[in-house]
Amino acid sequence: MEKKHKESELQAHTGVDVFRCYQCGKCTAGCVLAADMTYPPSYVMRLLQTGSKENYEKILKSNSIWLCLNCENCLGRCPMEIDIPKMMDYLRTQSVQENQLHPDAKPILSFHKSFLDSIKFTGRLYEVGLIAAFKARTFRITQDLTIAPAMYLKGKLPIIPERIRDRRGMKRIFAQTIENPKKAHS
Repeated sequence: MEKKHKESELQAHTGVDVFRCYQCGKCTAGCVLAADMTYPPSYVMRLLQTGSKENYEKILKSNSIWLCLNCENCLGRCPMEIDIPKMMDYLRTQSVQENQLHPDAKPILSFHKSFLDSIKFTGRLYEVGLIAAFKARTFRITQDLTIAPAMYLKGKLPIIPERIRDRRGMKRIFAQTIENPKKAHS
């Protein structure tokens, strides 16, 4: 029962039917990060096809879902047009919700949260705020510190953020999508 539930849940949220994959390996051949992944894309598909709870947890705990760039090379090469990037997004969400994070995921999530916070509060990307928030979350205080002065002098790091006019509208968008996604789909 658990087996069928996870597969149907994945398909219901993404529209991806893992059983359409016939293991040709073109997705893995086109993936620039496959060699760095615990499980390359075609192997992730195979693990999902088994329907095993253990294999599902292996995927959620792997670095594979976090290294995926969503570049869509796999989708473009797939003869069955299986949307692996969409599936990887869903698996990342499940990994966070089920607290099954790979250690490589922590800085990626920190960057993601810092990026979204910048957009939420200014309506635009504010690089200094992004960098400060990322460094505070990861404690990588001195990393890349030597390049900041040159970037500032070239005008690449403005001290004061540029803001959009309708910041309330931006916060409303976040409230309806990121912070309460179930409400957005109702």
